[in-house]
Amino acid sequence: MALDATTRTETDSLGSMEIPADAYWGIHTARALENFPISMRPISVYRDLVTALAMVKQASARANRDIGVLDADHADLIDRAAQRVIDGEFHDQFVVGVVQGGAGTSTNMNANEVITNIALEMAGHEKGDYGFLSPIDHTNRSQSTNDVYPTAVKIGLSLDLVSLLDELDLLRQSFMGKAVEFHDILKIGRTQLQDAVPMTLGQEFHGFATTLGYDHQRLTENANLMFQINMGATAIGTGITTHPAYAPAVLAHLRAITGLDLATADDLVEATSDTGSFMSFSSTLKRNAMKLSKICNDLRLLSSGPQAGLGEINLPAQQAGSSIMPGKVNPVIPEVVNQVAFSVAGADLTVTMASEAGQLQLNAFEPIIAHSIFQSITWMRRAMRTLRVNCVDGITANRDRLGAIVGSSVGVVTALTPFIGYAASAALAKTALLTHRNVGDLVVEAGLMSREQVDKQLSPARLSGLEAITQAIPVVQPAENLVES
Repeated sequence: MALDATTRTETDSLGSMEIPADAYWGIHTARALENFPISMRPISVYRDLVTALAMVKQASARANRDIGVLDADHADLIDRAAQRVIDGEFHDQFVVGVVQGGAGTSTNMNANEVITNIALEMAGHEKGDYGFLSPIDHTNRSQSTNDVYPTAVKIGLSLDLVSLLDELDLLRQSFMGKAVEFHDILKIGRTQLQDAVPMTLGQEFHGFATTLGYDHQRLTENANLMFQINMGATAIGTGITTHPAYAPAVLAHLRAITGLDLATADDLVEATSDTGSFMSFSSTLKRNAMKLSKICNDLRLLSSGPQAGLGEINLPAQQAGSSIMPGKVNPVIPEVVNQVAFSVAGADLTVTMASEAGQLQLNAFEPIIAHSIFQSITWMRRAMRTLRVNCVDGITANRDRLGAIVGSSVGVVTALTPFIGYAASAALAKTALLTHRNVGDLVVEAGLMSREQVDKQLSPARLSGLEAITQAIPVVQPAENLVES
């Protein structure tokens, strides 16, 4: 009997507890809430994980019905209750913390209890009437946390990755749009932070777009690692308590429900203890984060100043940059993306350590692995969006400044070495550095090339390599008066 109308009594092997009468979770979840007040973040923050858990329970109910170990009425109730969770209902009832002991048992039981109590209500029964429908004997039939949890995590990550890839491609397109916009703007490239040779600003932004495209490919490829599951393995991979037909049946239903190209692992014992796929996936996510962070470093450098820095591009002003310096505006959007990248790198190390720390037939640390990767995907997706919307789309070029830098840069003389020789080019470079004069003018004044020849070879298309040099004029020996004293 419940103590009052606001609670109900539930009992497990450790004893009894009072559960809020309106809660769809039960005693196993209640114990987890007491035991793991660590992250103070419920698993419901990762909606795709909750959806994936419901998909696994739905597929299991259908498989158990098909092979005759669960009657059709009970299976149908579980099926329909799980569908409501898949449709987005009751996610607030998934309350256990993302960081927990027990290899995910608390998460699995939270799902079992919520789906069972939804089904009980649908059948006209009170929550907690487990004599009619049990979280363990019915909703968890033919299952163990040790195959449900990793399978749900893999499906959830696969679902979550879709939105990340969409955002990544939008960011790639944004950089590509800037590449087109800046295609004719010459600038000086830099190696080791020192002036190198000319290129276009469009080429620089095209490089950003290209590298993000490669990351899209790598993430898509690594997503396939998530498609090998261990449903039917139960406790350690031997399939104890399951019917021989369960594994192929639940796989077929999971493929239909998720739309993913899932497959049952060849060795369920190995698959139950191994977390290599999570390490590989996390590493690829880190790669994307590091490359995105490098791009943000470049954006901050290129926009530095605006007066005493490079000042080649302008980032959109998003907020005041100082409480003491009037007019100061900081590159806050690239900065926050940098910080997300640092977090992703740290999360990848956590995944690596947790994977190594597993013992024997099970890795007990999959909850921190799941949390680390889900958080990285979530933060990366949000970071990419704010970088695109609040920064990249609004970037403008300082054309006049770039033109002036290119005109006076000694780097452009490299383009003339096939025509006037290295020695003459070196002498002209020294003169340009000493006098701060235009390189092209010095070449013409020295009688080494005509104005027409200089303009042709120092055109944006030639300097940036977009137009190949097809013919060289004879190399002229340097005059003695090329270098001013």
